[in-house]
Amino acid sequence: MPDRPVRRVALITLGCSRNDVDSEELAARLGADGWTVVDDPAAADAVVVNTCGFVDVAKKDSIDTLLAAADLRDAATGAGGAAGGPKAVVAVGCLAERYGRELADSLPEADAVLGFDAYPALGSHLDAVLRGETPSAHAPRDRRTLLPITPVDRQAGRVGRAGPASGPPVLRQRLAGGPVAPLKISSGCDRRCSFCAIPTFRGSHVSRPPQDVLAEAEWLAGQGVRELVLVSENSTSYGKDLGDLRALEKLLPQLAAITGVVRVRAVYLQPAEVRPSLLETLLTTPGIAPYLDLSFQHASPSVLRRMRRFGGADAFCDLLAQARALAPDLGARSNVIVGFPGETRADVTLLERFLTDADLDAVGVFGYSDEDGTEAVTLTDKVVPATVRRRQARVTDLVEQLTAARAQRRISSIVEVLVEEVAGGLAHGRAAHQQPEVDGACTIRLPGASVMQVRVGDLVSAKVVASEGVDLIAEFLDVVDPVLT
Repeated sequence: MPDRPVRRVALITLGCSRNDVDSEELAARLGADGWTVVDDPAAADAVVVNTCGFVDVAKKDSIDTLLAAADLRDAATGAGGAAGGPKAVVAVGCLAERYGRELADSLPEADAVLGFDAYPALGSHLDAVLRGETPSAHAPRDRRTLLPITPVDRQAGRVGRAGPASGPPVLRQRLAGGPVAPLKISSGCDRRCSFCAIPTFRGSHVSRPPQDVLAEAEWLAGQGVRELVLVSENSTSYGKDLGDLRALEKLLPQLAAITGVVRVRAVYLQPAEVRPSLLETLLTTPGIAPYLDLSFQHASPSVLRRMRRFGGADAFCDLLAQARALAPDLGARSNVIVGFPGETRADVTLLERFLTDADLDAVGVFGYSDEDGTEAVTLTDKVVPATVRRRQARVTDLVEQLTAARAQRRISSIVEVLVEEVAGGLAHGRAAHQQPEVDGACTIRLPGASVMQVRVGDLVSAKVVASEGVDLIAEFLDVVDPVLT
């Protein structure tokens, strides 16, 4: 029997850190099926694009990436294969799961459009595409219907797992390297925010068993990971389907105690679900970053009710005050949506006043746009697009001023920075209040002998001496926790 030909695949990942984990799980599956994962799409036999389907900008980026990969494929096949290059382009991820056949029909440049259920056999699907076959395009469905409504009934079957199946406790191949890695603790969401379609294609909330999370965390630590970023669609719901609403409070100290891990960071927190005991665990446990990634979305109670969310400016400021009483150097970020149907100028003024009072380190400002299949599409009193853009620009400008001022007030403070790069007499990394990829960063000046002393993965202390926007400039003080060799 002839040997199976070498198959090379390039994985291009778009969107959030949850997609990063999905791609690394896919890489492990493909490796087990005999595929070799390569970085350069031009050196691959197949290109798999893990798409994002969250908002219009992300959808466009996904489609543009698929088209660019198709151009690369067409150039290779146009040269008769002599120049090498990919022979197949396959779409997976949230955009493929959400639109399926519709995406396949509108984007014939993709050789296949596969949903989450195709992930366990992705290697076989790629083999089929390379043989000239066309796998059936994914047929979208509301993934919330695949699991029982009652959370505690979901763990028994786990057949209709929310989002891509994670398989065994550790089924993952690191693609990015570096001392920071996301760690998925759950998939899906039970909230029904009127602007969000994510639950329909990611499914209902399903927590990973703590032993699986801990096993993967141990594995990541063995791969040189020093900071674990806990990701999900809603981290504060972790454990409710396990019958334990305090499961996250129990898990966090266990993760922080893993040898080699110097920092654990929880993100995607719902303000209405942050209980006092969870807040205390997040902000007082050694090894847990004193950091809150809170999904406020707005500050006007009336807008929030139309969004089918809870709270308002007063409640949010109270939560932040409680947090800062526990951790005075707290790092806090959020996202807000402007231009939601029914939003008035008074609502925007209230939002601006809240953002000023909240004193956040980072804020993402999004302009509302209708998302297919969401309740908000049907709401009346739509804000005209030009006004949405104007409000977004205005709030963004305010946020840039506020977060720069917040960073400036950190001058003279001592920060602990996880080093991600050392070059040219400088160390680059993140302080405890800076989430990788979405917040600011810290540059540390390394005098004399310390240039040889500091390595990637070290946790170092430094004194902040200047700021540039949300980024900090600091002077090296000491290595707090050196990376193990």
